Amino acid sequence: MDQSLHADAEWNAGHLGCGPLVLDLRKRLRAMPGGVLKVIALDISAPHDIPAWCRLTQNDLLAHDPTTSSFWIRSRQAWS
Repeated sequence: MDQSLHADAEWNAGHLGCGPLVLDLRKRLRAMPGGVLKVIALDISAPHDIPAWCRLTQNDLLAHDPTTSSFWIRSRQAWS
């Protein structure tokens, strides 16, 4: 994994399931337009749910490290 990835903030979502995870993720990313959030998500479906959610919401999934269950997501600039 590339250790040079920068994150403006980090959130350990633990074992939150898809629904609560993406609701909280949206709130956190919305508060930091253009910023990078490192998310640690241990739920078994997170490797499928987070990339799909990023595509649907136009946030950029920069990287995923399956060994640490970490995701780096750049928040989109414009939130309505």
